[in-house]
Amino acid sequence: MKHWIRVLSAVMLAAAMNLVHAADFSVAKYGAKADGKTLNTKAIQAAIDAAAKSGGTVVFPAGTYLTGSIFVKNGVTLNVGKGVTLLGSQDIKDYPVMPTRIAGIEMSWPAALVNVYKQSNAKIEGEGTIDGDGKVFWDSYWTLRKQYEPRGLRWASDYDAQRPRLIQVFDSKQVKLGGGLLLKRAGFWTVHICYSEEITVDGVTIRNNVGGLGPSTDGIDIDSSKKILVQHADIDVNDDALCMKAGRDSDGLRVARSTEDVIVRDSIIRAGAAGFTFGSETSGGFRNIEAYNITVEDKVPVGILFKSAHTRGGFGENIRLHDFKMNGTPVVLRVTMNWNPSYSYAEIPKDVKDVPPYWNVLATRVPKEQGMAQLRDVQIWNIKATGAKVAFEVDSFKEKPATRFAFKNLDIQAAQGGHINDVAAWTFEDTKLALDQPVRVENGDAVRGLPAGSFTVGPRAVKEDPSKKSFEEQDKT
Repeated sequence: MKHWIRVLSAVMLAAAMNLVHAADFSVAKYGAKADGKTLNTKAIQAAIDAAAKSGGTVVFPAGTYLTGSIFVKNGVTLNVGKGVTLLGSQDIKDYPVMPTRIAGIEMSWPAALVNVYKQSNAKIEGEGTIDGDGKVFWDSYWTLRKQYEPRGLRWASDYDAQRPRLIQVFDSKQVKLGGGLLLKRAGFWTVHICYSEEITVDGVTIRNNVGGLGPSTDGIDIDSSKKILVQHADIDVNDDALCMKAGRDSDGLRVARSTEDVIVRDSIIRAGAAGFTFGSETSGGFRNIEAYNITVEDKVPVGILFKSAHTRGGFGENIRLHDFKMNGTPVVLRVTMNWNPSYSYAEIPKDVKDVPPYWNVLATRVPKEQGMAQLRDVQIWNIKATGAKVAFEVDSFKEKPATRFAFKNLDIQAAQGGHINDVAAWTFEDTKLALDQPVRVENGDAVRGLPAGSFTVGPRAVKEDPSKKSFEEQDKT
């Protein structure tokens, strides 16, 4: 009898715990006001902290809630429901500075508006809006950059003009984001997933080109993370839309954490620097990445982009990109290993005093062999592109050519074929290229299967890119 009493007590306790777990915690009960003027950071955080004690859901009565950084805890669901807007403070002091990784290096940086920081089993969902109100941060960036560029400090402006991201998932596991959320006007990147595992982003609309064009307002950045699923994203931004990252230069090579086991699917890119991007932060490498059912519109200059630099290093392997539709996208495929030199290569002017520690990290030299990224074993198939200007712009390293790219069922209509330089074992199958000018292949017999008449073959390129040469000369001084 006592045994059954203990069993019944356990069942009743479990049921009671389930009821507690299902409880809602309204921010209104903790003093939050939906007037768009009152700073609600403490009230919202108090509701989150209360929900964390039992694994509950934080809810908001309809309205606009001004807030600084909030931190979603273990077991908590932050439900931003229909009719609710979380509006980011325009005061950078409302975003506490804390350790993170930003633009490829580990450093202290303002927290995001909404954070999942070293937590697990958390959710951010709903049909409401998270609005960074980021123009004040965009303007501060442009002001600083105009001061820095004449001094040869273009590379430093992105690190010194500290701006809050919209959502950060850092060193966390089993996190879900989506459910119809509208994410807009991020001060910096919109969704940054870093050092994390088992993360799902499902059903987000990102609109950063509202009230201006925000610099570096990336859509979804997956950074040295594993087991990631992104689906049903609708993105309009002013920089990388869907981007794989893995660290920058000496610091990224030190950390050496790859981005791997990622699936991105069923999404549309309306504006951005590229449809699907690897890099330029390639140092930790990419492995086992698949993207498919991606639509790229004409405001996006490049459909598929691999970008790195002479100092990045890293690798990309076992990559599968398929079922892309590009509607008027100017460049179908671009591979560049010398991306944006004024940003990619840090050199501290001699007249600068009081150098921040992270400047020294950025300026740490990387040996040439270690700095060359290696791309290999990439499959690209079922690509439909109409109205393109250029089909291919490929420039790899002679010493480490992009190797074993297999293309199948390409249907590309473009004014120019473009060029393919420094590759090895590239194959094309069932490829249809409607080109006004053929592809120039600068690597002898390394490419097989392009339709007759769609390409010309030249010797391995001997003319150096001026930007490459200037950097190599600079590196010797």
